[in-house]
Amino acid sequence: MLNILSALIGFVTLLMMIPAVFPLLGALNWLLVPIALFGALIGMMSSRNGGRNFCLLVAAFGALRLFLGGGIL
Repeated sequence: MLNILSALIGFVTLLMMIPAVFPLLGALNWLLVPIALFGALIGMMSSRNGGRNFCLLVAAFGALRLFLGGGIL
């Protein structure tokens, strides 16, 4: 059950990251990366790894976007 919840948090976060790819909206990732990491934390409590790995992938994508945009853009 926690794996499904973690995957759901990761999916919603990924959907919210779509507008954050556009210029001048990248700062939204400062909010979304911790949400994805929270989903990974929930996924760590599960016996399966799928939801946790998906949330970590989403968090890595958001962190990469922050890195490329200089943390602001």
